[in-house]
Amino acid sequence: VQLVESGGGLVQAGGSLRLSCAASGSISSMNVMGWYRQALGEQRELVATVTRGGITNYADYVKGRFTISRDSPKNTVLQMDTLKREDTAVYYCNLKDIGGDYWGKGTQVTVSS
Repeated sequence: VQLVESGGGLVQAGGSLRLSCAASGSISSMNVMGWYRQALGEQRELVATVTRGGITNYADYVKGRFTISRDSPKNTVLQMDTLKREDTAVYYCNLKDIGGDYWGKGTQVTVSS
């Protein structure tokens, strides 16, 4: 299974970005896709997850600002609004299924003041 992220970049505080993740390979029907992030010098942390059936889970620090969705069985999208400087990090796509735990290479999101 391979995961490829796209959509990162530089944005001003208060702005929006949309991240996409496309999975390829054989994926079981029972799976969860999600986004994690890692700021410089910090540990990787959960941002949001979504099941194949559309059940979502968000970290408290993004609730009301970020929206995760599945636009196909193998794609997930993270819409990020009202971005803050503290959202600056490398964002990683993740997929968990019966076969394993898979990660993309990450995409940089930088929020300037």
